[in-house]
Order: sequence, then C-alpha cells, then structure tokens
Amino acid sequence: MTTVDNALIVESAISFLLLLIQVPATAILFSRLLKGPRRHPPIEPQQPTPELLGRVSIVVPTLNEALRISPLLAGLSQQSYEVREIMVVDSKSSDGTPDLVKASQQKDPRFRLMTDDPLPSGWVGRPWALHNGFLYSSEASQWFLGLDADIQPHPGLVVGLVKTAEAQGYDLVSLSPQFILKYPGECWLQPALLMTLLYRFDPAGINTEQPERVMANGQCFLCRRSVLAAVGGYSSAKSSFCDDVTLARNIAVQGYKVGFLDGAKVLKVRMYEGAMETWKEWGRSLDLKDATSRSQLWGDLWLLTSVQGLPLLIVLTFLLMSPPLSYSPTPPLLLLGLNLFLLVIRFAMLIAIAPSYDRTNAKGSWLFWLSPLADPLAVLRIFLSAFHTPHEWRGRKYSAEL
Repeated sequence: MTTVDNALIVESAISFLLLLIQVPATAILFSRLLKGPRRHPPIEPQQPTPELLGRVSIVVPTLNEALRISPLLAGLSQQSYEVREIMVVDSKSSDGTPDLVKASQQKDPRFRLMTDDPLPSGWVGRPWALHNGFLYSSEASQWFLGLDADIQPHPGLVVGLVKTAEAQGYDLVSLSPQFILKYPGECWLQPALLMTLLYRFDPAGINTEQPERVMANGQCFLCRRSVLAAVGGYSSAKSSFCDDVTLARNIAVQGYKVGFLDGAKVLKVRMYEGAMETWKEWGRSLDLKDATSRSQLWGDLWLLTSVQGLPLLIVLTFLLMSPPLSYSPTPPLLLLGLNLFLLVIRFAMLIAIAPSYDRTNAKGSWLFWLSPLADPLAVLRIFLSAFHTPHEWRGRKYSAEL
C-alpha cells in the first residue's frame, strides 16, 4: 500500500468522524431555523388607550452610564400615561449619571432616583439593583419593566409591549433590539457573536415549550408584577451574570407563559464601543452558563462547533489540500458538500438578521456581510467564557464564590 493510499484512508476516516459529529447538529439547526416562518411579527409602536393608565413601573439599573444614558432618558420621557413611574436605581455612580437623571426629573416628575443598598454577599450588581427597584416600585402597577441604560426606546414602545403581552397572554416578555453599529471591527464580529445565540435557540417570536431552552433579553424585560412577586423578585437569579435568562427560565418552570419577541421596530441599543469591548464584555456572558445545566452547556458547545465553528475551517482546508480531492462519492466529498451547504445557510442568515442592525452611520458597514468569516472566533469566545467565571463586571469586583 502506497503512502498516497494511506493518506486517503486517513482522510476518509477523519471525514467520516467529522460527518458523525456534524450531521446530527445540522439536523437540530434545521429544526430550529424552519420555525422562522411561523414566528410572531415584530412588535410595532402603538398609541395608548385609557385602560392602560398607570399600569407600568419602569426600573433602570445604572452604574457609571453618563456617556450613554441620555437617549434612554429622552426616550422614556416620550412614553405616555401607561407609565406610572420611572425608577433609576443607581449603584453609586461617580461619573455624573445621577445628575443626568435629576435633570430629567425636573422635566418629567415620573422619574425617581434612588441608590441601592450595599451589595450583599452572593448577589451580582445588576439583579440586586433591579430587585431593589422592584421592592420600592408602586404596588398599584400591574407590570414591571426592566430596561438597560444603553437602549434607545421609540415612542410607543411601552404601549406596544404591554398590549402585545396582554393580547397574547404572556406573563413575561422580553425583546430583541436593533443593534447600532459604528466601527468596522464590530460590524464584522458582532453579528458572528449574535449568531451563536440564533443557532442555539428558537427564533424570536417562537413560543419555546421547554423552560430550560427559553431565551430572554434583560435590556427590555416586561413581567407581571404579581408573577415577579410570586417568585421572590430577582432573588432566584441573584448570583447570575445572565440574570435575565435565569429569571425567565425560573418563571417558565413555574408554568407561566414566557415570550421572546422581535423588538427591532421599537428599540435600538448601542451596547459596546468597538470590537475589543464587544469581545470582552458581551462575549463573556453569551455562554449563558449561569442559566444552563452542565449537560446543556456541553450540548450547545458541540452544536456551535459543528455548525458554526468548523464549516469555514473545513472548506478552507479542502481548498488548500494538495493533491486536490477526488470527485468520487467518498466521505471527504460528502464532508465538503455538507460544510459548503452550512456556509451557504450562514451567509443567507445575514439577510434574515439585517433588519436587526442599524448600520446607517457605521464605518466599514460592508464588513457585516463578511461576518461569517469571524464565526470560528465567535465560537472560540463562547468556549473561553464557558469555563471562566467573571470576577469583575461594570467596575464591580466579585469573589470566587459566585
């Protein structure tokens, strides 16, 4: 047997093994993507009606948000009489955030500024601030709405959200936003990181029946006050760095109806400045390990590796191979065909997610269309995060016990 024959045998064996890994993952991916046409349409801004008067208490946790909170404050002032109060729970910011809130309070008396108590052991800062806001919010409100300081709400957001929740019987509903991109690096990397979520979970607008697979986004998180009280506020997610998903899954386990809908038409978000900050800050929470069992986490890592991390690498390997691949129907050829197919799907997904991005003022916005080339890096980031617990977040330091 010649050296070439041995090489072909090894190549076929490796290809067969990769097929065993990738084919089941591809089937799971397809089962999720095929749900897309059945999803609920994006939420639309709506006009208030008298029965909504004072139904919503809004809580915004802040810590040194002076550089990005102004669009949120302006957008909240444009919400109508469905909003009873807007509580900003500040964790002793040192950058002037409280002064901006006080200035808004002079124009709109619905704004209230409070400082949360010192962070107790076992709590992460964000859920602690939201928990404090919930405890001090008006019991007359029927809905609790948690918002992050980096979102930019459109007029009619709260009305559209509440009316949709009530019409469809949701006890908790959160929204996926439209992301604002500005710099070339993030135009290339951010969509690849987002795709790690889209590949793992049902599309926004699909009612997920398995509580452990529920998705949520704390940037815009609406919950019935009675339901939040029944689960002890944010206490069940107190040590989670993805408290939104942890809390949503805990609520779903109790039998309440939880939804994750498309909010690209009612809110925008400017999360991080540039690719490096996106890699560091967003990447370390995307694994969702605090809300996921160990077996589910390993399953997610297998899926992402199979359908997002490997296809580009495998296709490039074949292109660089010497001698070129035989055209007989062997495992290597089947492997190449499968991964070319996965790459086609991945590039096609860019068309589907394009409305979720505002690239109007972005430099190098065309790099969005090349974001599949960042997929191996995005999957690597999930792996790095999955085996590392953060000890610092938004300027806070945490002990190893969390």
